[in-house]
Amino acid sequence: QVQLVESGGGLVQAGGSLRLSCAASGRTFSTYVVDWFRQAPGKEREFVAQITWSAGRTYYADSVKGRFAISRDNAKNTVYLQMNSLRPEDTAVYYCKARVGGYDYWGQGTQVTVSS
Repeated sequence: QVQLVESGGGLVQAGGSLRLSCAASGRTFSTYVVDWFRQAPGKEREFVAQITWSAGRTYYADSVKGRFAISRDNAKNTVYLQMNSLRPEDTAVYYCKARVGGYDYWGQGTQVTVSS
């Protein structure tokens, strides 16, 4: 089993920044892709960003492109989501998901609230 723990969420003013972390433990040696998703109350969960583990290639949703950056620290088994120029519509619970050995694993989520 793989355990994912998100951290770094909190309350921030519009225009501010936060860095989310997704720390993985367990049998992570076959990790291929890590994604960030988010879900606001009453809305469907939506894709935010993706990084491939080996090559570090990144993909972003149009809504966050140019504002968010996903990165990885191989030694720490951790993926980060740097969020800049935050907007109230970015308010959501943010989840990381790892594709490991052909299976998807989800973290518990971390709350991000952006005030206007």
